[in-house]
Amino acid sequence: MFNRHLSRLTLAAALLAALISMTFVGENDSVCASQSNGQDARAPGRPRAREAGVIVGVLTPGPLNAITDVAGVTVGHTTLIKGDNVRTGVTAILPHGGNLFREKVPAAVFIGNAFGKLAGSTQVNELGEIETPVMLTSTLNVPRVADATIDYMLALPGNEDVQSINSVVGETNDGYLNDIRGRYVGREEVFSAIKNSHGGPVEEGCVGAGTGTVAFGFKGGIGTSSRKLPAALGGYTVGVLVQSNFGGILAINGAPVGRELGRYYLKEELGPTNLSWSHAADGSIMIVIATDAPIDHRNLQRLAARSMMGLARTGAAGSNGSGDYAIAFSTAPELRIRNVPNARNQTANVKLLSNEAMSPLFLAVIEATEEAIYNSLFRATTTTGRSHTVDALPIDRTLEILRRHGALLQDRER
Repeated sequence: MFNRHLSRLTLAAALLAALISMTFVGENDSVCASQSNGQDARAPGRPRAREAGVIVGVLTPGPLNAITDVAGVTVGHTTLIKGDNVRTGVTAILPHGGNLFREKVPAAVFIGNAFGKLAGSTQVNELGEIETPVMLTSTLNVPRVADATIDYMLALPGNEDVQSINSVVGETNDGYLNDIRGRYVGREEVFSAIKNSHGGPVEEGCVGAGTGTVAFGFKGGIGTSSRKLPAALGGYTVGVLVQSNFGGILAINGAPVGRELGRYYLKEELGPTNLSWSHAADGSIMIVIATDAPIDHRNLQRLAARSMMGLARTGAAGSNGSGDYAIAFSTAPELRIRNVPNARNQTANVKLLSNEAMSPLFLAVIEATEEAIYNSLFRATTTTGRSHTVDALPIDRTLEILRRHGALLQDRER
């Protein structure tokens, strides 16, 4: 009798799990593991980089080691995995939970290489502010996501008289694994990502805008990390989220991982290879940076520029076809740009960090960017789409390489 009840409960649980899984990955498909609460439901053995002993830099991460360690920042994903060819999605990063048009945040964009379609960037740098969620998606979906974001913003209470909205939408090209011409991300997916955004742990790997991406010849995706300065340096937090989809020669904590795994840019041109597909360095990365430090557009742009140093540490090649962008914003409440009547008569009177105080923040963003990229690789899972399969970074072999080069925590402590 007990066994029969147990069997029925087990069957019911399995059916419920299957239904939940379908809401994440679409019908008849399970090629890219669904994720929730920052953990991979189908690949629990894939740790974040720090969990595996990869300690980047000298500064301490925030409690979650995520962009959401910056108070008020939320992140949401919509992941689309359908049939054999749809591997795409959209990711939303919200600087705060209020009406962003009525309470804009200071912001800046820095461009490492401009082979990309970052919508709204010129106005961000002209006015030094962001007035919508920061959206990330696939290249050909940028206009659709921008349009849907405008719909979302216009519908917010208090925006009934708004006649201009500057959507900020970044992208990378997921066309190797995804039917990019199908342009599957639309209004429903955008609204879902924004409305379901949350604080706390951030889902990483092949989710949202990272569902179909490739980095260093392995499965890329969404990754995040943070750094918190000690109280003596202001106690400020810097959080980074990346959408990794680029190439080069992967290095982790200085160890030549890509070279020793035999998958790296120019390998085909430099000698015989057993690779089943050509590993080019083209691609892109979107780097989104949040901080609670009171800094304006000018120093936010300087902060964003330093993220490229973190990108370089990972072995990125910065090729002609790579779009390398960083978007930085400050959540400091006293710096909010409020859209109110008679705004032309307002004057700003706030205390900003000095140039000299920026150096610790520069190091924080370098370290957080580097670790976020590693997390995007460690958390991603092997994915098949459009008759192509991209392997996840092999964790065990990677850790063996890192041990040989003394690049793990336990090796450094000896």
